[in-house]
This record gives sequence, C-alpha cells and structure tokens, in this order.
Amino acid sequence: MISRMFAVFALAFSLALVSSPARAAWHEASSDNFVIYADDSAKDLKRYAENLERYHSAMAYLTGRKVEKPSPSNRVVVFVVGSQRAVRRLAGGDSRYVGGFYVPRAGASRAFVQNIQNKNGYPHFSTIILLHEYAHHFLISSTRYPMPRWMSEGAAEFFAAASFNKDGSVLIGRPAIHRARELAYADSVPIRELLDTELYEKNKGKGYDAFYGRSWLLYHYLTFNPERKGQADRYWLEVLNGTDPIPAGEKVFGDLDQLEKELKAYARERRMYTFNLTPEKLQASAVTIRKLPKGEAAMMSVRIRSQRGVNREQAAEILEDARKIAAKFPEDPGVLSALAEAEHDAGNDAEAIAAADKAIALDPSRANPYVQKGFSLFRMAHDAEDADVAYQAAMKPFQQLNAIENDHPLPLIYYYRSFAERGIEPPEDAKTALEQAALMSPFDKSLWFNVAQMQMQEGKISLARQSLKPLAADPHGGRGAAQAQSLLAILANVPEGESIGSGDYDEHDEHDDS
Repeated sequence: MISRMFAVFALAFSLALVSSPARAAWHEASSDNFVIYADDSAKDLKRYAENLERYHSAMAYLTGRKVEKPSPSNRVVVFVVGSQRAVRRLAGGDSRYVGGFYVPRAGASRAFVQNIQNKNGYPHFSTIILLHEYAHHFLISSTRYPMPRWMSEGAAEFFAAASFNKDGSVLIGRPAIHRARELAYADSVPIRELLDTELYEKNKGKGYDAFYGRSWLLYHYLTFNPERKGQADRYWLEVLNGTDPIPAGEKVFGDLDQLEKELKAYARERRMYTFNLTPEKLQASAVTIRKLPKGEAAMMSVRIRSQRGVNREQAAEILEDARKIAAKFPEDPGVLSALAEAEHDAGNDAEAIAAADKAIALDPSRANPYVQKGFSLFRMAHDAEDADVAYQAAMKPFQQLNAIENDHPLPLIYYYRSFAERGIEPPEDAKTALEQAALMSPFDKSLWFNVAQMQMQEGKISLARQSLKPLAADPHGGRGAAQAQSLLAILANVPEGESIGSGDYDEHDEHDDS
C-alpha cells in the first residue's frame, strides 16, 4: 500500500504553458458519481471520467467511509470550458488565479474546469483544483461532523495530490508540489494559528500566506508518522467535544513548539510516503460516452453560462443566444430544455413553461424541463389570486419528476415550500421531506440552513444545532458561516422545546432557482 517517492521542496513550482487541444466534438461522460461535458475526443474524456471515478473509490478506501450512490441529478456535473481565461470569465471577480471552481447545490452541483489534461505522473493544476473540491464534496457527503479548518483544507490538499497510472492504480497523498513555492516563500503560519482559526484571522496579514501548504504538511505528517498515528482523529474528536483548538492540540499532540520543529524538518525531507492503491483495491464505476447531437452541442455555451448562475443583464444576453439556437433546432429536447432555463432566468415564465412542455413531449426522461417548469410555476403561484390552486399546479412537474427519479432532492424541497410559501404550517411528511432532501445533499449549505430554521421553529433545538455546526465551521467562511455562528450563539441559551421564529433572527436565503 505504501511506496516511497522523491520530492524536493526547495524547487519552485511553476505551471507549464500548454496549448489548447484541437476541438473534436461535444461529448457527455456519465458514471455513478459524475457527468462530464467536454468539447474533446471520446477517448480522452472517457479516461478523464474513469480517473475521477477511481479517485472517488480511492477516497472511500482510504477513509473507510461509504457515500451512497447519488440520484442521477445529484451527481457532480463537470463542464470543461477551455482556457483559464474562460474559467475566470465564468467565475466573475477580478482574481487572476482562478483555475476552476465548484458550486454545490441540491440537484445542481456544478464544477467548471479548464481543458482536459490527462497526464501520467503529477496532475495538471486545473485537475488538482477539481480533485481538491471533490475531496471537500466527498468528505462533507460522508459525515455531518465538521472538520477543523486546517484539517478540512489539509485533507483536500492531501487527496488532490494524486496520480493515475496506466495500470489502473492510483497514488494518493503525494507531496503537494503545487504548494512547494508557497511553503518556500510565502509567509508561514505558526502551528497555533493553524489550529486556531480565530487566532489566524486576527494575525493574518494582507499578503499571501502558506495556510494551505501548512495545512497539507500537518495532515500529511500526521497521516504517515508512525509515532503520531491516530492523533488527527483524536484531535478532531476533542474539538467536536468542545475543547478549544489550542488546548486540544496540546492534549493530543503534546508540546506544540516541538511539533512546529518536526514540521519544519518534515518539509525538508527528500523522501516522503504516499499510498499506492492497486486496481484490485478500487471499485470504480463504469463510464458511458454519448456524443451530443448538433443542436445540444451548439447550446452548450448557453447551458454552461446559465448553470453557472446569472444576473438580470446576463440572463437577457444568454436568452438572445438561446432563442437563436432554438430556432435552428426546434425539435431537439436538449436545446428546448436549455431554452426553458434561459427563459426562466430572464423572468419569462410562460415561455419557459412552453419550452419545457415541448422538451418533455419529445423526451420525457430528461429531468431539467420538469425542474424549469416547476420553478416558473412556483414563481407565478406567489402572486396568484387562488394560491392553493396555483401551488397544487406548481407541484405537478415536481411530482412527475419524482416519478421518473424518486430520489431527486428538488421534489422534496418544493413539496415543503408549497406549504411554507403560502404561510401554511407544513405537515409532518413535508418536514420529513425537507430533511431527507438535505441528507441527500449534505453539501448544500443553504438547504441545511433552511432545515435548521424549520427545526428551530419546531423547538428541536438540539437538532438545529447539529444542522448549523457544519455551516459555522465552513472552511471558506463567508456570510453564511457568520450567520450560522450567530445562531449557534443564540441557541446556546435556548432550552429544548422552545420555538424560535424567523422574526427572532436575521433571515438567511441564498437559494437561487436559476
């Protein structure tokens, strides 16, 4: 299982400049855990998808965790969009360093990556980004117990430094060469600041630091050092049981100054261990390839931009493109499905419903037309004169979707919303449905916040705390994490059984139907 490999951390890491591959044709790769769209050869795409499935299996093997096979619509959908410039345009913002990104949503998790780079040996940086984000996705999907930030990011870096060999074996936990420059030249993060997020944020400078590299280094060291075997999990348990981060570290790791010295020495090691998982240890899903018909292929640019998420101005631009393509391919259900989404995003509910109905008539097995029709009907029901009739009609496409994919999370979510949006107390089966959707989609932070709100209103304070803790510990922080932390502070003084209404705290609603 363990082999030795050579790494020299004194060397600076730089990305190789590679030319974009010649365009082939749009293909779809489908497997148990992924759907991947790429304008590339079927051969290269299949290898890329098989590597991702092997990666999933390798994570399951090494962690001992089992993640249930997701519903078809709850798989991670990967869009291969081209150059780093194309990725940055989709991501928005002004960062020059974005090489790929991931948007987790129930029934609509999307990853956006650069060109496929199937490499023997150390992976291309764009692949590392996807592997890093999928590591988060896997780890969050396999436990509701939040990891400390350094451990979450360290684990993601540990798994992302992977290699896929021609014989079907996978190397996991290779030295993170992509962090070598950071470890060598960026501001270091002392061990106490690494363990204590609040202390880190307090002392964090404005420049780039080595938080990710140091998190990887500590995780890697604790994984392979025989004298510290099991310490990472014991530390995690201490923090979960309420011990403050630094006292927990002193209890489990001992003298933190000594650990600091050991890590500095470890970073200079010329040899490090890695896991070498041979094919018989892996149970990777099979991959099927479908070449997209001309209309669906022509619509991919529209689909990618729509599913990234849009504002009003972007929606109008995308709709113009979508209508032009739909006029050329009026009988393609994939085209009509994307058109329905573009119409909905632009606020044209009647047109979205018409496009969705036509797509369903041509191919009733596709999920997205039911989703877009349901979204538009729900939006129309909000202002309907007879709300009861309108919401019953809005549920029909979700009921039809549930009939063809009974573990799709959106029908469960919208069943609950069909009562809540009317100001009616949802029945117990609707509450159970919302909780079940969240269990199917543990990576959807907004959904779990909604579950916590429901539990608070029911007086299920202990359950609400459990729902909020992973959100509060989100390694990427942000407004959602801050609100979860604030709610946990409120709930600390609330007895079990006491109902907390939405008027008692600030609302949190990051859900985006588009």
